[in-house]
Amino acid sequence: MKPAPFKYVAARSATEALGLKAMHGDEAAFLAGGQSLIPAMNFRLARPAVLIDINPLIALDSIRAQGGGAVRIGALTRHRTVERDPIIARHQPLLHEVLPHVAHLQIRNRGTLGGNLAHADPASELPAVMLVLDARLRAQSINGERWIEASAFFKAALTTALRADEMLVEVEIPELPPRCGTCFVEVARRRGDFALMGVAAVIGVSEAGICTQARLAYCGAGDTPVRVEAERSLVGGTLSTAAIRNAAASAACELDPPGNVHAGKDYQRHLAAVLTRRALLTAFERCRERTIEEEHDGG
Repeated sequence: MKPAPFKYVAARSATEALGLKAMHGDEAAFLAGGQSLIPAMNFRLARPAVLIDINPLIALDSIRAQGGGAVRIGALTRHRTVERDPIIARHQPLLHEVLPHVAHLQIRNRGTLGGNLAHADPASELPAVMLVLDARLRAQSINGERWIEASAFFKAALTTALRADEMLVEVEIPELPPRCGTCFVEVARRRGDFALMGVAAVIGVSEAGICTQARLAYCGAGDTPVRVEAERSLVGGTLSTAAIRNAAASAACELDPPGNVHAGKDYQRHLAAVLTRRALLTAFERCRERTIEEEHDGG
């Protein structure tokens, strides 16, 4: 398998990369990790006329704490770097937890966070995590830059809000609030495969034990990562087993998964209900553990 003919350019600066993208528009593609783009080119599902290699742009390979638990991650940061970073492990536990589920180690060694998000595969775990964490993504062109909320970034399968002359350069993830727990769970046929269904959960509670926020996002459940209205049913009440079970059942009913050769729609909905229940229970337990740790640190 060989790609269609293309012109290769190793960009020496962001200005050069963005100038080439402005010149060629949709006919040009950025090469970051290449773990999705190169196979697509070999199958001739993608046929860029110009391949702009942005790997020399080392400034886009970074993880920076922003105060509190907020972080900014450059688009060229490798999955493996994010997975092993102590700042991420301490302040962004959901992102830390999900990375081992992304493909295989060899792919994580080369694949990049920005490349994964710009590829926008709805079966991928990271778009759902960015959605549930209320992340923002910074796009840059030769004319300037803009921030895009994760909820507005993913438009359809393999389609984002990036314009033809823009490049994703950075992701910002806000600090998790106090008394908050997170969890990611999925079911895949084999380790490293795309999930048949995956769920990311964020739970927050007050000192009185009342749920103050509940967020759920799914991968493999539609053309984009999906949030559900059922999460709102938990806010304002206690997180009893019955309340969590009911919310999980409602969430599964809301979803309209595509189904595939390995799992039909009904089975995917069943997985969504089971995994949502597990994710919420685990996030709630971690919320209580984190609260104890925060009180201990404060004391």
